[in-house]
Amino acid sequence: MPATIYLIPSLLSEDGTDAIPDYILTAIKECQIFFTENERTTRRYFKQIWKTRKPGEEIVIDNYQWFTIGPDTTAAFRQKIKEGLTIGIVSEAGCPGIADPGQALVAIAQDMGATVKPLVGPSSILLALMASGMNGQQFQFVGYLPVDTQARAKTIRDLEADSARKNCTQVFIETPYRNIQLLDALLQHCKPQSRLCIAANMTGKNESVQTHTIEYWKKNKPELHKQPVIFCLNATAGPLT
Repeated sequence: MPATIYLIPSLLSEDGTDAIPDYILTAIKECQIFFTENERTTRRYFKQIWKTRKPGEEIVIDNYQWFTIGPDTTAAFRQKIKEGLTIGIVSEAGCPGIADPGQALVAIAQDMGATVKPLVGPSSILLALMASGMNGQQFQFVGYLPVDTQARAKTIRDLEADSARKNCTQVFIETPYRNIQLLDALLQHCKPQSRLCIAANMTGKNESVQTHTIEYWKKNKPELHKQPVIFCLNATAGPLT
């Protein structure tokens, strides 16, 4: 039988365990090997959901083989597929393959004819878009914007212009410690009536998703330092605040 690859979603927030469906635990039990973005945090995540969902039952972490996703693990991944094993791929946060290095392993699994099973779970990108009130028919996720000041300014103007032409929602992220710099650049370079959604701490107790105009955000700048944030930008006409 061909190998089975489970794409296992993980927590966006440590207090967001409710966003993980129960059937994820069943898939974890079926796996023999895990390829993870971060083995330490994945082990902690598994123990946490077992504690909250299966009181009195423990997962024996050391019963599984563990690999950290990277260039040196592709050969091992190919070998495990050839052996017909059941493999779990786990992202550091959210869904494997979405803004995540696990995509490279999934591509290998597809090329080798393995059975790939994506499992339902939280994706901060989709959750932010759903709650933004922006166009979910046409959108693009562009990842991280440039760090260089001039390159970032040009990218922001280009994304805004593209959004206006296509009525397209632009979705992007930043490392938590650079959120304020990115927000400052957006407020400086975007037009006053363009809409910006700031989605912070998705699935956590302090979750906040708000969409306002750039003009509004200039007068009501939020504190985002060291918080996980998704930004959505739309430059077309629509409900304004």
